[in-house]
Amino acid sequence: MNLKSWLLSDLKVPNNRRPAGEPEPDEPSEPKHIWARVMCLTGVDYFSTLGYQPGIAFLAAGFLSPIATLVLILVTLFAALPVYNRVAAASPNGQGSIAMLEKLFPGWGGKFFVLALLGFATTDFIITMTLSAADAAAHFIHNPVIHHIAPHWLQSQMVVTFLLLAILGAIFLKGFKEAISIAVVLVVTYLLLNAAVTIVAIREVLHHTELIPQWKQALFAQHHSIWAMIGVSMFLFPQLALGLSGFETGVAVMPLISSSNLQERIANTRRLLATAAIIMSVFLIFTSFVTTLLIPAADFKEGGPANGRAMAFLAHHLLGPAFGAAYDASTILILAFAGASAMAGLLNLIPRYLPRFGMAPEWARASRPLVLVFMAIATAVTILFHADVDAQGGAYATGVLVLMTSGSCAVTMSARRGLPKILFGLISLVFIYTTAMNIRERPEGLKIATFFILAIIVFSLVSRVQRSTEIRITEVELDSTAKALLTEDTDQLIRLIAWNPKRAGEKIRDQVVENLLALHSLPPDECIYFLEIEQADPSEFDQQLCICGHREGPHRILSGSSPAVANAVAALLLNIQTHTGHTPHVYFQWTDISPFNNVFRFLFLGQGDTAPLTQEVLRRAIQDKTKRPVVHVA
Repeated sequence: MNLKSWLLSDLKVPNNRRPAGEPEPDEPSEPKHIWARVMCLTGVDYFSTLGYQPGIAFLAAGFLSPIATLVLILVTLFAALPVYNRVAAASPNGQGSIAMLEKLFPGWGGKFFVLALLGFATTDFIITMTLSAADAAAHFIHNPVIHHIAPHWLQSQMVVTFLLLAILGAIFLKGFKEAISIAVVLVVTYLLLNAAVTIVAIREVLHHTELIPQWKQALFAQHHSIWAMIGVSMFLFPQLALGLSGFETGVAVMPLISSSNLQERIANTRRLLATAAIIMSVFLIFTSFVTTLLIPAADFKEGGPANGRAMAFLAHHLLGPAFGAAYDASTILILAFAGASAMAGLLNLIPRYLPRFGMAPEWARASRPLVLVFMAIATAVTILFHADVDAQGGAYATGVLVLMTSGSCAVTMSARRGLPKILFGLISLVFIYTTAMNIRERPEGLKIATFFILAIIVFSLVSRVQRSTEIRITEVELDSTAKALLTEDTDQLIRLIAWNPKRAGEKIRDQVVENLLALHSLPPDECIYFLEIEQADPSEFDQQLCICGHREGPHRILSGSSPAVANAVAALLLNIQTHTGHTPHVYFQWTDISPFNNVFRFLFLGQGDTAPLTQEVLRRAIQDKTKRPVVHVA
């Protein structure tokens, strides 16, 4: 097998091009797993935030950190979880909230809206990969043991980050199965080590009974009432929002969950989301509490031993250097692999939209070429930010929060009237506020997302232009009347008049047929068909063409609808040629329209001067002009 064949060996066939007997398109070729194993793939991103979330919470809220974290937990369980339960039910093939919004906003407006959300999703997932790899590299090069035994070149933040990204890419080039197997081991090990540190830390707090009164005294010294503490915690919530990172990827990997039907898959996904949210919530509240009480405030600051690694600090301090080294190793590995869930999300999300919109080449349906593309982008982002963890935090939070906001808004708009719509509307307001505050405080995230959005739109439109003269019709189906009408032509040399469906009247048709017979010196009993293709949604790229037949007086009429009229005419001609064995002819009338307007109308409205466009589609489809259907214009 050569390199090209290997890269495209997992090319996913669209639904209406799939040979009979093959799986449905929502069933990817990768092996299925029970939901708990897939949860671990999501968990390498979600649970890995335990390494730095307590430190972020303390830097943002100080001694108020446990209460601020409690607000985060309440939002997780009573806002994010209900929203994504609805998202999972509405998009069981892993498209996420983007699919819901696409249905709510049809046409070109909806397409550009989807492209914008894909830009934020790409920001979220790519920055997840680069930030996690950079954070793992930081843990690696700052570990005392590594510092003494590693060669000088392996103590570079940039070099280690590149190595970790390369390993991640190699795993996905081999396949999903290996990624999930590794994720299970890493997540189970990491959670067990965190549980051990947390239990020992709680015992330490209970042993030193003076710590809790001291913490309360410090709290009330800063805030005079419980209500003030709650108010400040709600205000600080956007700074802790990284703890919500696992929901969109949890929905994105739905196709990897083993199930006998879509309802079972939805139920299993809800179990996955609920289990992950509960596990994370328990760890967040306890780790926030013990780190606040046991670690001096100065150690959380930049350059301090607990900065970005609060739990690792406690592991070394409470359980000794050997256990601390094991904890560091586990943290490094899970952070290095945290990009796996992001990569899985991208590999599921992008092929479901861009190729279907005609905004990416067909090879974008295959996983391996996309892995190479995403790894190239991740490398460029790493170079741009010099593998700096803090510099990428704003972009990461922005991507996460915009997707959660879009999900909550989609659920609100699709919810039935009454209490559900009101409740989800309130949840949407929470996420809108959180997103706005995050963008206000860290605008660099919006700038990076805007770059991704513009890049996706530009490359998508270029691809759409390049692919516009493809056949685009995936299958032609004729009803029984249409087939019967075509059999009436005894010599099976089919002649079609391309006809505007808006032009009605038997007398007009009579005159057109009379002129055609005279112009082309055809016998008066020649069998002539009128072909009427009605304009469908021009923003769609490809679809099945259904042709219906009927009579209007003495005239035989074939009719259908398509996003692009010229492509549909070409597809029908090729279908007729295949079934009759004779070259069909189609007759057009020139359209009085400028070339510029013609190109614009064809690309974005699916219309234009149909004759030359049909000829171009046929020329691109069949290189041998002697075997090409004949296009006449007069």
